[in-house]
Amino acid sequence: MTLNKQKQVGREMLKDTIRLQVDFSQTDQHRGFPPPPVQKPYDPEAERFTLTPLEEMAALVQMDLTTAIRNRVSRRGFLAEPLSLAELSYLLWATQGVRENRNSGSVLRTVPSAGCRHAFETYLCIFRVEGLKPGIYRYLPLEHQLLFEFEEAMLAEKTGRAALGQGFVGRAAVTFIWTAVPYRMEWRYGEAAYKVIALDAGHVCQNLYLACEAINAGTCAIAAYHQELLDSLLRVDGMDEFAVYLAPVGKVR
Repeated sequence: MTLNKQKQVGREMLKDTIRLQVDFSQTDQHRGFPPPPVQKPYDPEAERFTLTPLEEMAALVQMDLTTAIRNRVSRRGFLAEPLSLAELSYLLWATQGVRENRNSGSVLRTVPSAGCRHAFETYLCIFRVEGLKPGIYRYLPLEHQLLFEFEEAMLAEKTGRAALGQGFVGRAAVTFIWTAVPYRMEWRYGEAAYKVIALDAGHVCQNLYLACEAINAGTCAIAAYHQELLDSLLRVDGMDEFAVYLAPVGKVR
């Protein structure tokens, strides 16, 4: 297939996604099925870390919103110094923090989401965060806690390999990886879920950019990765949950 033909096919696919018409009478919400949980379950005996509360995190912010927007840029070079747990807490709250827990199927967060469905889980490849051993963790937004998932040998190298050789993802203090749990969105929107999941990912990562700038850290959004390698690294099944986006974070000059 020629390059021009590939472009044509890709553009037609994009247009088809945008103009997709859904029969909402056939969605599980309309059929009366209960909404899926807003957060993956976890073993209550698993190791968890309580994160810094919002009123204490406010002291970390070192610039106003206008300056953060003006300074925002993708950053791929990071200092060797670690993030503090309070700084990581702030970045997690800014990207997926809960503002109001309405019911078992709906929460208001710090980022917008189509229909308030919030299809994402936030995983962290932690390399240098004060008070935390290296490994893979998951954010629990309802509790504002960090769940230790597992240790992984050669985590930096495996993360870089999954990011198609972009080694700076393993030289960060922490790399954020967002997975989608598509049924959270499919329950309401059917086939249109896939379009709005992609839109929602942009909302989340832009908040990460601005929050990083506000605490003298930096990030770089990455959508180029090996799907199977990244899903395997996180130990998700690649069907009911799969990686959609990642962003390394570290302190910058």
